[in-house]
Amino acid sequence: MLIKNCSRSIFLQVVIGLIIGVFVGVSFPDFSSHLKPLGDGFIKLIKMLIALIVFCVVVNGISGAGDLKKVGRIGLKSVIYFEILTTIALVLGLVVAYGSGLGTGANIDLNSLTSGDASAYAGSSQAIHGPVAFFMALIPSSVFSAFAGNDILQVLLFSVLFGSALNLVGEQASSVARLINEFSLILFRIMGMIVRLAPLGVFGAVAFTISRYGISSLSHLGALVLVFYVTCVLFVTLVLGTVLRLSGVRLLPFLRYFREELLIVLGTASSDAVLPQIMRKLENMGIRSSTVGLVIPTGYSFNLDGFSIYLTLAVVFIAHATGTPLAFSDLMTVLLVSLITSKGAHGIPGSALVILAATLSAVPAIPAAGLVLVLSVDWFMGIGRALTNMIGNCIATVVIARWENDIDMKNANAVLDGYHGNAREMPVAPTPHKSEMQG
Repeated sequence: MLIKNCSRSIFLQVVIGLIIGVFVGVSFPDFSSHLKPLGDGFIKLIKMLIALIVFCVVVNGISGAGDLKKVGRIGLKSVIYFEILTTIALVLGLVVAYGSGLGTGANIDLNSLTSGDASAYAGSSQAIHGPVAFFMALIPSSVFSAFAGNDILQVLLFSVLFGSALNLVGEQASSVARLINEFSLILFRIMGMIVRLAPLGVFGAVAFTISRYGISSLSHLGALVLVFYVTCVLFVTLVLGTVLRLSGVRLLPFLRYFREELLIVLGTASSDAVLPQIMRKLENMGIRSSTVGLVIPTGYSFNLDGFSIYLTLAVVFIAHATGTPLAFSDLMTVLLVSLITSKGAHGIPGSALVILAATLSAVPAIPAAGLVLVLSVDWFMGIGRALTNMIGNCIATVVIARWENDIDMKNANAVLDGYHGNAREMPVAPTPHKSEMQG
């Protein structure tokens, strides 16, 4: 019976992959040091589809939403919500970092830091430093370069323009709308096939990381990792939990509903792998597909709560660890710069370190070489970033849907109360009537 359940549930398969990865990483470090391609390969398979999936879901969402005024209204509300929550996350990171004295007393000699690895990230940050450069970077040199470079913000811009034009043209382009919808079904099926490889990817990533860094080698940065995860838990339970509760949904059943997706993110440190699944589950709760298709892809680039917490914690940690005093103006600069630079994080290789380097470069008082301090634990913190980002985006969709009356609350709570982690047992939400979808 257990074997039969394992063959069906990706949840159990990923758990087993995680446990075996830990065991192999500790017991066979030499062998495990060669397993990195398993995790990297899985992530690359996921990333090759993300730009196309984002294009399809955004275009489908806008073209099928009916009134373009509603599309603009949802977009505006989403951006306002994202900015408010991102600001709260940034401030929470600062408060916890100072309250816990994170990094104080480390007395790290800057001359002992090897900045060779960090210089690559610092160099990459120059391309996205500054608000003008950020907004100019939103415009691709060509449509094809946006997709080829997997630049999600540029793809989003083109997708919004394409979907809006498709909506305005109407029946004359119905065949194009139908083609994109059918193409998205194929992409989702491919993603489903790739996700079946998640246990293998988790096994390789975990085994390699433990063989590379070990358990004891991270002790000097353990406080940073611990404080980061405690802060993420506080943000999810207190801030996001309250926001979700005000929308009429309880947090624990909501998290249990997405537990398989959360476990995949836990093992891969990437929320890209579960994009189609979380969209399907949100729609299954009774949220209109047009709202899901607009909020989730936008949130992947604009609603990075876990990433925001990481930024302010890391900046304060580096400052304290290197004995660098920070003025109030420095902290305000960090907040303002982080609000802009964090929006370009998704889709950039080594995005956390690149954006952190961009943020540090805006505050000359903080030594850029301090970036090296967080290199060794970035992967571990990446798990918390991805988990918090994913939870924040799912909750944002519920909030915006409730704001727009685009969610059947009775159906949503019935689905959450009746879900026990088995996809075959998951109640299916009634499909909205076509006229209702466009209303």
